[in-house]
Amino acid sequence: MTLPHSDDTKLTVEESTLVEKAVAGDRRAFEQLYRDNCDRIYALCWRMCGGDRSVADDMLQEAFIRAWNKLELFRGDSKFSTWLHRLTVNVILSDKRIRVKRLHREQQLSEGVERDMVGVKDVTAGLRKDLELAVAGLPERARTVLVLYDIEGYQHAEIAEMTGMAVGSSKAQLHRARKLVREALENENTTM
Repeated sequence: MTLPHSDDTKLTVEESTLVEKAVAGDRRAFEQLYRDNCDRIYALCWRMCGGDRSVADDMLQEAFIRAWNKLELFRGDSKFSTWLHRLTVNVILSDKRIRVKRLHREQQLSEGVERDMVGVKDVTAGLRKDLELAVAGLPERARTVLVLYDIEGYQHAEIAEMTGMAVGSSKAQLHRARKLVREALENENTTM
């Protein structure tokens, strides 16, 4: 397998070599890919999981397990980190869908009530909210759209495809999330 490597959106020669070796079963090559990408992927997991370290740790581990298992599907059309980033988003969204289904089975939820699965709001009560905590305190759908759009750079059509919501819902959730973050930060500033 020969992988392209020309500019910032393509694989470097070193990355191409590591991917080729990892596809062939070289665990050390994959370990190097892990070390090269771990911090960025963890930050993505942490933000999308509302700042819950244990869930972020689980999602990081799951993302790299999935990457190892699906590595032969990597075509080299983009950097490995770009492919891994998208794979991680899919892992997290899939996990959220499973958790939501489990919650619905375990207890009946009132119509229109959105659950904050992470519970960060309760944990951070009374603490100084910075931007990350304000984002972490958002309802799940609003947080997901805000992180994917404003932080990770996805477009509404891509977010709609990944999350299964309409493009209009994605836009509405982004507007809602921005408003809630602004309010949380303003409230924190007035209490200081």
